[in-house]
Amino acid sequence: MTKYLIRRFVFAIPVVLGVATLVFFMLHLIPGDPISTIFAQQSMTEAQIQIIRDRLGLNDPLMVQYVKYIGRAVQGDLGRSIQGGRAVTGLILEQFPYTLQLALLGMLMASVLGFTLGILAGVNYNSWLDNAVMAFSVAGVSIPGFWIGLMMIFFFSVRLKLLPSSGVGSWQHLVMPVIAIGIAEMAVVARMTRSNLVEVLQQDYVRTARAKGVQERVIVVRHALKNALIPVITIMGVQLGRLMAGAVIIETVFARPGIGRLAVHSIIYKDFTVAQGVVLFTAIIYVVSNILIDASYAYLDPRIRLAE
Repeated sequence: MTKYLIRRFVFAIPVVLGVATLVFFMLHLIPGDPISTIFAQQSMTEAQIQIIRDRLGLNDPLMVQYVKYIGRAVQGDLGRSIQGGRAVTGLILEQFPYTLQLALLGMLMASVLGFTLGILAGVNYNSWLDNAVMAFSVAGVSIPGFWIGLMMIFFFSVRLKLLPSSGVGSWQHLVMPVIAIGIAEMAVVARMTRSNLVEVLQQDYVRTARAKGVQERVIVVRHALKNALIPVITIMGVQLGRLMAGAVIIETVFARPGIGRLAVHSIIYKDFTVAQGVVLFTAIIYVVSNILIDASYAYLDPRIRLAE
């Protein structure tokens, strides 16, 4: 297991490097000068602007800037914000807990409710309950999260005045954002769980267990569920990355702090160092979560052996 994890982390290095490279050059291809954009409201001469550009290294050739950026990133230094001068790492670590809280609660909601609905639908295949869960799944993946968020704000904040529409603080501030960000993932989990459980329940070893008189509840819990959940666990690693990305929209809709809003703000004001740092940080989280999900396969199915 240890050798497997080490090998996967080594193979992940080119992926993270590729993301960093792609983001660096894409951001620098955006038209406009970040210094002029950020300090547009201040009366600055061209000479003053050039001094700032020299200090930040923006007058260096693009490849020189790239090599310096990668060299610092390897050491854990993501540079400093062009706009505020603060360390990018500090900005990200300051905002990340809000996004992590939102993503984990969204994942928890998607997992618990998605598994429950999927199991109920799979066990009651072709029943009205199965059809209802499938209809909900289609609706869940079809309706954009930001629209759900706006509708909840309208009804629960504006009309009923039950929940706050923005900000952070109490658990009430989390209810609508968590639902908005997690409902699509919940629908995916429910659909995947149902489909895999229906397939597993038709396998020969399940028929054999039924022929021996094993109770249906025992068959589902002890024999079928673990095998049915392996593909679902696989997509959960992808879902965590999608939830982190979806936080950009949800944090904006509900005016919540987080790395999503930090990324939007940095792109609007062409604060390249912050935008690069946020994307690189998110890519690392995504890669690590997928490696850990892969490592969980051996626990779920003893037939799977991770190569040493």
